[in-house]
Amino acid sequence: MTDPACRLCGEPLTQTFVDLGMSPPCESYLRADQLDSGETFYPLHVRICGNCLLVQLPAYVAADDVFSDYLYFSSYSTSWVEHARRFVVDMQERLDLDENSLIVEAASNDGYLLQHAVELKIPVLGIEPAANIAEIANEKGIRTESYFLGEATGKDAAARHGKADLVVGNNVFAHVPDIVDFAKGLRALVKDDGLVSLEFPHLLRLIENRQYDTIYHEHYQYLTLKTAAEALNRAGLTVVDVQELQSHGGSLRVFSTPAKTEPTELVGKVLQDEQDAGLHTVEGHLGFAAEVFKIKSDLLEFLIQAQRDGKFVAGYGAPGKGNTLLNHCGIREDLLPYTVDRSPHKHGMYLPGTHIPIFAPERLAETRPDYIVILPWNLRAEIVHQLGYAREWGARFVVPIPRLEVI
Repeated sequence: MTDPACRLCGEPLTQTFVDLGMSPPCESYLRADQLDSGETFYPLHVRICGNCLLVQLPAYVAADDVFSDYLYFSSYSTSWVEHARRFVVDMQERLDLDENSLIVEAASNDGYLLQHAVELKIPVLGIEPAANIAEIANEKGIRTESYFLGEATGKDAAARHGKADLVVGNNVFAHVPDIVDFAKGLRALVKDDGLVSLEFPHLLRLIENRQYDTIYHEHYQYLTLKTAAEALNRAGLTVVDVQELQSHGGSLRVFSTPAKTEPTELVGKVLQDEQDAGLHTVEGHLGFAAEVFKIKSDLLEFLIQAQRDGKFVAGYGAPGKGNTLLNHCGIREDLLPYTVDRSPHKHGMYLPGTHIPIFAPERLAETRPDYIVILPWNLRAEIVHQLGYAREWGARFVVPIPRLEVI
């Protein structure tokens, strides 16, 4: 078998970063009538390029299969919508945006971010590949078109709508199998003196905080500032500024522009942090597999002991990351009888691979579990606050990552 090629530089991928075995696509939730049918499992074998250092998952699952009909709605996270609102307000002030400006967002989802620009009377265009979600955004009055962004579609959109002062891509740069073509799409959309803002989870934090459950088939690459800058550079975009964010367990917001501009000191600081952590060498990425096994063994031991003690455990959330964790650990209904989620689109569905049923949050008060496992650990503060009522019957919260914690 020949080694897959690096999607950034084309070199053969011979080095393993971490191998999580086989798992179904993490957003392929099942209806009750599908439970007796077969499911396709794909490898979760993450490689690192020995040449350009891009950590990547080969495209085992085509983007069309993952994103054309999608069940992730950004607006169901209150904190994420507020995060987006603050960003829009900051950008309006920084770029002096008004009714003569244009903001374009790639992977605009249900309009969770662009709605704030609409309120400020700034013209917007959303580009959202999932037709079902684009439709919802349009119903809210947020102009949205449905296709995948690449160089060709970016040029077409710019020809029809004009070039943008600000192009935004939140949690999409890791989700595109052709990262260079996507970056060229961003370049095609932005004015020569405009700004491109990308947010994506930072590989440095993923390693540091053992966030291996953020590895799944729709995350095609795991980016450092160094590798992101290289991809953008190939499209004619230069990184000029960066912000370190708490969202999604530790993300970067990277600003780039076609204009030749000196980067801020923060760019140098983040690159130095990566270098100090060993992430500018292949060797510095090794050893993650042992950390992953510790999380798996701790969680399984906890759940097995809880069952032996006659305790009842339920889950909170049905995020993609939870499906990586549960499938890798081999956790089924016997150890986690159900989970709940705020999104009504998931109620009555079942988690892929594990077939754990998903209910509305009211199920917790009906069954009063002793322990509630928080699967979207990046929202733990928001969720613990929402579920404060569970303390009335003595429930405790379990957070499996970065280390098992019972709170």
